[in-house]
Amino acid sequence: MTETSAALPSREAALALLDEWVTQEPLRRHCLAVEAAMRDQARRRGADEELWGLTGLLHDLDYERHPDAATGHPRMAMAELEGRGYPPELVRAVASHADYMNVARESEMERALAAVDELSGFVLACAYVRPEGLTGMTPKSVRKKLKQPSFAAAVSREDVARGAEDLGVELDELIAQVIHALGARAAELGVSAEVRP
Repeated sequence: MTETSAALPSREAALALLDEWVTQEPLRRHCLAVEAAMRDQARRRGADEELWGLTGLLHDLDYERHPDAATGHPRMAMAELEGRGYPPELVRAVASHADYMNVARESEMERALAAVDELSGFVLACAYVRPEGLTGMTPKSVRKKLKQPSFAAAVSREDVARGAEDLGVELDELIAQVIHALGARAAELGVSAEVRP
């Protein structure tokens, strides 16, 4: 039984949509990282991996074009996704990941997206400054970086902690899960030891 109430477009169609809207490589990598983390979370919870994965992939679809919180992101993405027939569950999760939209996170998928969004970005930032990338990264090393306010300063430490709490997972466990999920796509994300100088 699937969680979706509408037909889910293919990953290929979602990637084509992402390519159309996102030209900046860092944002594209972030979307791919959140997709990987969401697929991993879905597998751990026996949920719809395709639905969760595409939600992660497309959650910041409009951020490059419409970054303004007051009038843009994620409203433009929501409108585009609705217009293309994406399931309401996916569109609602995109809305709920932005605190300022005041959309309560009611589903496990919504809570997972909020939990892995900032954390995926932070884990990627940690990997970029390590010669070995994600290889051998531990929750302890990530937590150490979290305590440095100047490192990846745009990442809200409060959101990272609250995301794990709302999902009902210890922060170290969630960090380990995100490291594992991103590690499986390290080359695609540009953080494998083999592709580093």
